[in-house]
Amino acid sequence: MSQWTGEQRAFAIEAYFKANDSCAIARRRFCSRYNIRRLLDAPSEDLIRLWVRRFRATSSAENNSRPGPSRTSRTNENIELVASSLRDNPRQSVRKRAAALGLPKTIVHEILKKDLKFHQFKIQIVQALKPNDYNMRKNFCETMLERFRTVNTIVWSDESHFHLNGSVNKQNCRYWSPKRQNPRLKHQQPLHSPKVTVWCALSSRGIIESYFFENHQEQAISVDGVAYRRMLNDYFVPKLREHPFFTSQTWFQQDGATPHTARDTIALLRDFFPNKLISRFGDILWPPRSPDLTPMDFFLWGYLKSKVYETSPATISALKENIVREVHGISAALLQRVARNTEARFQECVRRHGQHLDDIIFKI
Repeated sequence: MSQWTGEQRAFAIEAYFKANDSCAIARRRFCSRYNIRRLLDAPSEDLIRLWVRRFRATSSAENNSRPGPSRTSRTNENIELVASSLRDNPRQSVRKRAAALGLPKTIVHEILKKDLKFHQFKIQIVQALKPNDYNMRKNFCETMLERFRTVNTIVWSDESHFHLNGSVNKQNCRYWSPKRQNPRLKHQQPLHSPKVTVWCALSSRGIIESYFFENHQEQAISVDGVAYRRMLNDYFVPKLREHPFFTSQTWFQQDGATPHTARDTIALLRDFFPNKLISRFGDILWPPRSPDLTPMDFFLWGYLKSKVYETSPATISALKENIVREVHGISAALLQRVARNTEARFQECVRRHGQHLDDIIFKI
C-alpha cells in the first residue's frame, strides 16, 4: 500500500505500545488485523517508529497537513527514514521501499541518489566453492602463470543454454550501497525454460563458431558423452584444422562436466592434443566450480546473451540465428582484451588464495 489510513496508523501505534515497544510484534498483529498475507506488505519497522515519534510529538500519526513537503520532498525526516530502511534491508527495491515507507517512489529514488549518494550494484552470479576448491584454484592459476607467458596458445571451450524467454534478468537484482563501496554480492538463480544448447571455442586469435546440440529434426538434445564426442570429431577438429592459429603448440581447455571427462572423450582429446589438455584428468587439472577463470563464462556467454535478446527472438530458429550472428561479430581486438583479462584473473586468484574474484571485472 502506498498510503496508510489514519485508522491503520492508530492500530499500528497501539499494537506497538501493547507489545512493549516491539515493532516486529506490531507488524505481525497489523498483518493479522488487516488480512495482509506477506509481512513485506505491512508497514516497515521504520515507518511504525516514525508514526510513534509523530504521535508523541503531535498526538497524531497523520502526515503533516500543511501544504509543505513532508511526503513529497527530500526533508531531513524523510532522508533519515530512507537511511534507516536501508540499514535494515539494503536489498529491497525502490518501489517496495517507497510503499513500505509511505513515500512517493520518485522521492525515495532521489534521496538514495542525491542525498545518501548511494548507487545500485548488480549481483554477481557465481558457483559456491567447497573447502578443497580454494587450494585447487590457486594451484591451477600458479601453474598457468608459470607454464604460459600468455594464454594466446589456449583454446577455451564450453557449452551453454540459451532460453527462449531470455536469460537471468540481473536488472532485477540490485543492492544499494555507498557509491564507492561495491559490496559485490553473489547470487545463484536456476532458470528452467525452452532452450537451445550451443557450444563454442575461442582463443585470443580466433573463435570456433556455434555448434548446436540437436538431432536431424533440429530438436535440442541432451549433451552426453556420445553427443560431445560426435561434435568433437565431426565439427570441432575439422574446423580447428582450418584455423590459422592452430599449431602443434595449441592447448585445449574444457571444464569437468561428465560428458567432457568420460574415458573415451579424454582419450580422443589426448590423441589430438598430446600433452596439451587442460581438463579434469588432463595434463593440467581444471579446478571444479571455477567459471570465473574461463573466458567462456566470465565473458562469452554473458556478452552473447546481452546481444542475442536485444531483438526479443520469438522462436527457436530466430534465437539460433541471433547467436550465430553475434558470435560471428566478435572482433579480434575484443578477443585480445579477453585474453589479458584472463591472465589478470589468474594473478588475482593467486593473490586471493583461490577465493572468488571480487576485484576483476571484465567490461565491454
